[in-house]
Amino acid sequence: MREIMIVTRENLINLILAALLLAVPFAAEAFGQPFYVTLATRIAILALAATGLNLALGLGGLVSFGHAAFFGIGGYVAGILAAHAFSGDPLLFGLSGTKQMWVIWVVAVILSGLVGLVIGAISLRTSGVYFIMITLAFAQMVYYFAISWPAYGGEDGLSILVRNQFPGVSTMRPLTFFLICYVVLLLALALFALIRASRFGAALQAARQNEVRVATVGIQPYRIRLTGFAISAAVTGLAGALFADLNRFVSPSMLSWHMSGELIVLIILGGTGRLFGPLAGAALYVIFEYALGGLTERWQFFLGLILLVVVLFARGGLLGLLAGKAKHG
Repeated sequence: MREIMIVTRENLINLILAALLLAVPFAAEAFGQPFYVTLATRIAILALAATGLNLALGLGGLVSFGHAAFFGIGGYVAGILAAHAFSGDPLLFGLSGTKQMWVIWVVAVILSGLVGLVIGAISLRTSGVYFIMITLAFAQMVYYFAISWPAYGGEDGLSILVRNQFPGVSTMRPLTFFLICYVVLLLALALFALIRASRFGAALQAARQNEVRVATVGIQPYRIRLTGFAISAAVTGLAGALFADLNRFVSPSMLSWHMSGELIVLIILGGTGRLFGPLAGAALYVIFEYALGGLTERWQFFLGLILLVVVLFARGGLLGLLAGKAKHG
C-alpha cells in the first residue's frame, strides 16, 4: 500500500512538472517576456538530452562521460545541413542540405545512434572507471576533430542564419519553437517509460544489478547494454539538433567533457532512473544558472554544494525527496 502511495505521489509530481513547464511560456508570452519562453525551451532541450543519458545511466548503470559527443553530433548535423541549404553547395555524394527540422532530426538520430553503436561496441568491453574513461576519450576525439575542421568553423563554431523550418508553423516564434521541443520531450519520456516497462528494459536493469545472473538465464548483457547505449545516444543527438536551432549556433563547446558532466549532474539532481528526473534536474539547474548567475560568476560553487547535499542525503534526487524511495513512474 505504501509503495502504491509513493507511485501515485510521484505520478502527481510528474504531472505538476509537465504542467508547469507548459504553463510558464504561455504566461511569459502573455506578459510580453519572451526571454522566459527561451529559458523554458532550454529546460526542455536539456531535459531531453538528459533523458537520453538516463536510458544508459538510470536503467543500465552505464556512467558515460562521452554523451557530449552525441549531443554535439546532433548540433553539427543541424548546423551543417542548414549551412549547405543556405549556400546551395552540395554535401557528400552530391546530396543537398536542408532546412526542414524533421529531416535534420532523422539524420541526427541515425548518425548519433550509429556513432553510439561504434563507441559502445568498444567501451562496453570494459567496466567501471575504465568505461568512464574510454567514453570520455572518444568524446574528446570528436571534440578535437570539430576544432580542427575549418570548413565548418573550427574553434569559432558555425552559425545558423535562420532557424530551421517545421511544416505548417513559424519556428521563429519563441512559443512555437518551445511547443515543438516540449512535444519532442514528452515523446522521449514516453519512449523511456515504454522501454523501462518492457522486457528489454527489465533485462537492461537486471544487467545493471547482476550481470552474471542475467547471463545464466540465456540473456547476453553485452548486446542488451549496447542496444540501450545506442538508443541513448540517438535521443541525446536529437536534443543536440534542437539545442543548435535554439541558439542558431553550434560550436565545439557542445562536444566538451563539461557538457557530459552537466548531463550527469541533471540526472543526479532530478533523480537517477526516474521518469521525470531529467526534467526536474534541468529545471533546477537552469533556474540556479539564471538566478545565481546574475549575482555572481561563481554560481557553480553553490550548485556544487546542492549537488553534494543531494548525493549525501537525498540520493533519489529532487523527485526522490518529494515522492519517496520507489523508482516507479
